[in-house]
Amino acid sequence: MKFVSGDRMFFMLVISLALAGLAIFSSAVLGLLARENSSVSQDILLQAGLGLGLGFLALLVARTIPLAQIKRFAPFLYALTILFTLLVFVPGIGFHSGGATRWIDIGFTTVQPAEFLKIGFVLALAWWLAPRARELASTKKGLFPFLIFLIIPAAILLAQPNTSTAFLMFVTGTVMYFVAGAPWRDFGILALGAILAFAIVIAARPYVLERVKTFINPSENSLSSGYQIQQSLIAIGSGELAGRGFGQSVEKFNYLPEPAGDSIFAVFAEETGFIGAAILLALFVAFAARGIVIAGNSRDLFGGLVALGFSFIIILQTFINISAMLGIIPLTGLPLPFISHGGTALMATLIMCGFILNVAARRVT
Repeated sequence: MKFVSGDRMFFMLVISLALAGLAIFSSAVLGLLARENSSVSQDILLQAGLGLGLGFLALLVARTIPLAQIKRFAPFLYALTILFTLLVFVPGIGFHSGGATRWIDIGFTTVQPAEFLKIGFVLALAWWLAPRARELASTKKGLFPFLIFLIIPAAILLAQPNTSTAFLMFVTGTVMYFVAGAPWRDFGILALGAILAFAIVIAARPYVLERVKTFINPSENSLSSGYQIQQSLIAIGSGELAGRGFGQSVEKFNYLPEPAGDSIFAVFAEETGFIGAAILLALFVAFAARGIVIAGNSRDLFGGLVALGFSFIIILQTFINISAMLGIIPLTGLPLPFISHGGTALMATLIMCGFILNVAARRVT
């Protein structure tokens, strides 16, 4: 087991979250059957086969490739994921839905390349930061090249548009940058840049401003822009302490938008209550904590940054999704890792876990 996993505790947390995610998804997807007459068996098969099945195979591959080889090919993998993401803009290949062009149509399903761009970004940034930790105090050798790492994927994602994923990668990259030894002087520059970029996005994307307004006053447009957060809070509140019972959600059938997507936490909280939601949150916290421990015990800075980057991006996305469903932050559309609909997202998450386990297998004993 140790040879396969690299870290038994982390591996068991991954298995627990993946299997729990499939069960939660299977329950939530019943709402789509009633509302859209979709094929539940096909949805579950794609989630289990493409996401979970192929995802665990990819996890094993990521776990067994020598870390030195991963480091060597990291920039090439990054370039490949960028090119793959750019394919969404090619007519006849890219798939447009809901006002965004984020997917590639492969016939029986769609693939979202941005999920793999996250992987390429973290690996390439770790590759660049590791040998330059002592040079980051220099703006020419530190901040300027780092900004290029951020701007390239951000420009592609904002063009789709996929603002939430661009934000996710920006925060993750910034954390990796400062952990590697960047001076705090750069924090102020990046913060000001982020505020300016956010203002530009709000000006260029009216729907972002609408989400901010809805967050400030969710009851103002309860039947339009505020509908999802209103129904999410109703679902979570209806769960009370112990929930209605697994599979017994009412909101998923006729009221809650995207019950198997970014609203899936609300469905789960309604069915299992505060107790179930707290247990799920504890699993994610344990997952992140163990990932950070693995990063701290890495033999070198590259491995540590890889484990930290992947652990952080998964837990950040988790808290963004859950916080949005609780009305703590504006709605983002980010899926809940391991759980929400999307075989591509699940596969990418499991690949990240494979790289973390790879670092764990070569940690300092």
